[in-house]
Amino acid sequence: MRGLIYTRVSTEKETQQTSIERQKAELTAAAKEWNITVEAVIEEQASGYEADRDGILTVLDICKSGQIDALLIQDETRLGRGNAKMALIHQLQKMNVTIYSLKDDGELSLSETDSMVLDIVAIVEEYQRKLHNAKIKRGMKRAVEEGYSPYKNLKDAENAGGRKRKEVPIEEIIKLKESGLTFHEVAAMLRGFGYSISKATAHRRYQEHQRKSAGSE
Repeated sequence: MRGLIYTRVSTEKETQQTSIERQKAELTAAAKEWNITVEAVIEEQASGYEADRDGILTVLDICKSGQIDALLIQDETRLGRGNAKMALIHQLQKMNVTIYSLKDDGELSLSETDSMVLDIVAIVEEYQRKLHNAKIKRGMKRAVEEGYSPYKNLKDAENAGGRKRKEVPIEEIIKLKESGLTFHEVAAMLRGFGYSISKATAHRRYQEHQRKSAGSE
């Protein structure tokens, strides 16, 4: 199992630096006992109530890349305090990263209250996903009713073979946007029809068109 050690103290006092070194030493020793190969050590000095810490953001990036299976910490408060802690634990769970704690001498043990909060967050996220998908579906239906026809595009995609897919016509983006869809919905709808396009690209192409139109007036 591949692991990442994360240590944190809240201030830059000399006593806190000693704490950092102690955390690293104890976690390195514990990793051997838990048969975890330490791939990296991230340390930082920042308040646990802040979610946008450089160190913890680096931890999340590494976890998201799939490079590690476990995160090793002294105790749950090293991850953060209050809402920041819960948000981070939730994100790590979603990325299938197991949290190991010195305090628990193994996998992190959450209180009944914390476990309940995480369950509620997961349920809310699932309903948000369903509502988001329903909104996109409704937008697609509305665009088709107002004249957008994907059939020719799909036919061209089927006949394209191994050739590079043609760029999405700006006319399609404009038509969908003027139908009342957001750029996120425009991009999602076009991806559903086989085009590889992001929300940012849809927005950029639309803005370029608007600038050209304004310049020609």
